[in-house]
Amino acid sequence: MQKQKTRKENRKTESIGNETVRKDNFMNNVIIIIISQIFIKIIGIAYRIYLTNRDGFGDEGNAIYTGGYQIYSLLLLLSTVGIPSAISKLVSEKLAVKDYHGAHRTFKVSFVLVSMIGLAGSIILFVLADYISNKMLLMPEAALTIKFLAPSIFFVSMSATIRGYFLGMQTTKPTANSQTLEQVLKTILTVVFVEITAHITSTNTALMAASANLATTASVILSFTYIYRLYSVKKKGIWKEINKQEKCTLESKKSIIKKVLLVAIPISLTSIVVSINKCIDTVTIMQGLTHFLTEEEAKIQYGILNGKVDTLIGLPLAFNGAFALALIPMLSSAKVQKNMDEINSKISLSILISTLIALPASVGMCVFAQPILDLVFPNANQGANILSAISFMVVFTTIGQTLNGALQGLGKLKLPVISLIIGIVVKTILNLVLIPIEGIGIYGATTSSIICYVITFLIEIVALIKMTKIKMPISKFVVKPIVASGIMIAISYIVFKLACMIMSSNLSLILAIIVAVLVYCIAVVMLKILNKEEWLMMPKGEKIYNKLYKKTETM
Repeated sequence: MQKQKTRKENRKTESIGNETVRKDNFMNNVIIIIISQIFIKIIGIAYRIYLTNRDGFGDEGNAIYTGGYQIYSLLLLLSTVGIPSAISKLVSEKLAVKDYHGAHRTFKVSFVLVSMIGLAGSIILFVLADYISNKMLLMPEAALTIKFLAPSIFFVSMSATIRGYFLGMQTTKPTANSQTLEQVLKTILTVVFVEITAHITSTNTALMAASANLATTASVILSFTYIYRLYSVKKKGIWKEINKQEKCTLESKKSIIKKVLLVAIPISLTSIVVSINKCIDTVTIMQGLTHFLTEEEAKIQYGILNGKVDTLIGLPLAFNGAFALALIPMLSSAKVQKNMDEINSKISLSILISTLIALPASVGMCVFAQPILDLVFPNANQGANILSAISFMVVFTTIGQTLNGALQGLGKLKLPVISLIIGIVVKTILNLVLIPIEGIGIYGATTSSIICYVITFLIEIVALIKMTKIKMPISKFVVKPIVASGIMIAISYIVFKLACMIMSSNLSLILAIIVAVLVYCIAVVMLKILNKEEWLMMPKGEKIYNKLYKKTETM
């Protein structure tokens, strides 16, 4: 009996040991991505706070600044077309068979291709800047901001190619470091350029917005310089491996380009459609609001939604993005091995974590909308009702992000695009109908956005359940997370109200957030939302589980 027990424990230890080795490598990359993306998001919010609260900038400046940025984002996506993912996939395939020359050749051909596409994108954006600002955005003052932003497409495209090459070597640090450096420089240069412009022009809003986009271009160029120099240093070692390799048949440039595009286009379509969605918002919101508001009033409403509110509701996506990104290679590997148990367990855990991230964030933004805006944008704190109205979109966008990763990992690349297009068509119709109605206005945009992502979510979750036969009990995935979020918001709201009697609203909100996090974590543990197997999939999960539940189990 004792021997049988020992053998069982040995098998368990061996199984955990193998999993730990595999999981540690995976989690190292995930942690790097999470840390860099959260840091980037926080820094991004910091400079948006500065811009929004800067005298002479505010919501009107945000409208000019972000209006042109959506068109830029679309052209940028069309220029890079999922290149990092495509190159990383093709390069890793070459390296797996020790074809170092083929891997480097794939990178070089891709670099030239993407550079040419990026240059074309920059030229198009620069030449059409006046037309876009006057005819599409109805903001003539945005022309200069678009022209200053145009060169970024060329440099971002080249940076994306090098990042893809490094990702193909299974190293995420160059990508994380270059993106972090870019955001830090963007924040610093934005403050410097805007302050100089404000001083010279006596706070001319249009020129301040243009200088903010000039700072973006400067930071992109410096980030490219960093990652290209890093590649130049690494290239010596790369060529040592290439020179050791025996002569092999070189793949034609035409074949490489074809492979890159065939992989890149399906991967990038979802992002392109999202950017198109933003562009549709830019046009329909401004044109709809001007039915009953002046252009200046419409710009302020649009600036609130697309500047402050979008920035805040995008924060949970930064926490969740690494999990969604990690699902693709994990599920692809499990699918090849036909390991349905691993597929279902990873998808189930990822959706559950996304739910546990999204629900409290959504409820918190809804209830504390005004205090949040007071804290983050003290000099331009309008828009609490808009933030409350759209906050529930966070649930569907965050979980939808994970569903996209799951479907792409399982090889269903078209489904996320199709579902999103259906949602956007419905949203566009609702925008055109609802926004021009004076009693609805900007809330027509919030309503249509929520409906868009609800439709997308429903299509994807139904398809995923049919494909995998995954089981997601309502109690575990819906009821318990809602109960935990309800307990959290009730206690934190009471704390906030009591704290406001003895301290400022800002300090009270910070205290309430700290209490909310602690209460929510305790509620998740007490309700046993995560089972033992799910805890063991986490970093240090066994130790955490034993500390949390060992005493309970022995009683």
